[in-house]
Amino acid sequence: MIINTFSKTLLKWNKSQNSRSMPWKGEKDPYRIWLSEIILQQTRVEQGWEYYTRFITTFPSVKELALASDKEVFKLWEGLGYYSRCRNLIATARHIYQERNSVFPQTYEEILKLKGVGPYTAAAIASFSYNLPYAVVDGNVQRVLARIFGIEDPIDSTSGKKRFHALAQELLDKKNPAIYNQAIMDFGATVCKPLQPLCSQCPFASDCVAFKENKIAQFPVKSKKLIIKNRYFYFFFIRCRNKIAIRERLTKDIWQHLHEFPLMELEKEGSLNTALDAARQAGWFHAKDFISSISNTYKQKLTHQHIHAVFITVQVGRIPSTLKNYDWVEADKLAQYSFPKVINDFLKTAL
Repeated sequence: MIINTFSKTLLKWNKSQNSRSMPWKGEKDPYRIWLSEIILQQTRVEQGWEYYTRFITTFPSVKELALASDKEVFKLWEGLGYYSRCRNLIATARHIYQERNSVFPQTYEEILKLKGVGPYTAAAIASFSYNLPYAVVDGNVQRVLARIFGIEDPIDSTSGKKRFHALAQELLDKKNPAIYNQAIMDFGATVCKPLQPLCSQCPFASDCVAFKENKIAQFPVKSKKLIIKNRYFYFFFIRCRNKIAIRERLTKDIWQHLHEFPLMELEKEGSLNTALDAARQAGWFHAKDFISSISNTYKQKLTHQHIHAVFITVQVGRIPSTLKNYDWVEADKLAQYSFPKVINDFLKTAL
C-alpha cells in the first residue's frame, strides 16, 4: 500500500530532485522560522522572501523586534497585506521578550498559545526548530494528499480538516519530521502544483487516484464559494499649503493601524457627486476651495473584498476645523507613514 511507502518515496525524491531554494530552508532558529511562517501566511514565497530578508536585517533578534515602535514595524510590513499578522507579530515578539526573557517556547502546546500561531505554524516551528514529530498541513500538503489518496472531503470543512490532519500525521516520518515536512511542502509547490502539475515527473503517479481517474483539476475539493464584497472609497487628498491631512485607521476593519486620507465610503460606484456633497457638508472644504484633480479609479483586490478608490485632490486656504484632529503632514514626509497599497499607488503619481 502507498500509505506504507509514502514517506520513503517522498524523502527519496527530496534527496535526488528537490532543488527548491529559500533563505529560511534548513533554519533552526525558532525566531527566524516563526518570522518566516507569519510572513508566508496568505503570501507567496516569491513575495515573502524580500520581506523576510528585510525583517531579519532590520530586526536580527526577537528583542530588537519587540523594542521597535509600531510605526517602524508597520512601515516595514507595508504592502504585504493581512495586517492582523503584523499586529500579532508585534504582540508576540513583546510577549516573548518581556515574559519569556526572549526565549521561544519549545513544545508544540506552548508554541500554539502564541498570538497569531495556529496548528500549522506551531507544527512548522516545532518540527523545524526542535525536530518534534508534528505534521504541517498547508495548502500544498492538502493538495498533494487530496490528489494522491483521492480525498473528497472538502478542505474547508471540519471533517475534511480532521481527516487531512490525521492522514498527514500518519504519513509523517517521525524520525525526520523537519526534512519530511519541508519535502512535502516543496513537492506540492514544484511538482503537484495547483495548475499544470508535473505528473510525468511525479514518483506517485502510478498510485495517484486523481491522475489515474483523470480528475486532477477536481482536487482538492472546496465546499464554500468565496463571496466578494465590493467597496467604493472616495479619498480626499486635502492640501493646505504643503501639508496633507492623514489619520491612522483604528477601527477593526481592513488596514487597521495603517494611514489614510479623509474618506467617504459609499454603497455604489459612480457616486462622485454624492461624495463631494457629503465632504462639503462635513466641512472638509468649501465651495471657494479649489478641486485640482479627480483621479481614475484605483483598484485593490483583497481576499474577500475588492476596493474601488477615487482620489479627489483639494487645495484649501486654511486647515478646516472639522479636520483638526487629523495629522497634517508635509508632503515629503508622507513616505515615513504606512499606507495601504491602493493609496501608495496613488501617491506615486500625486507627489
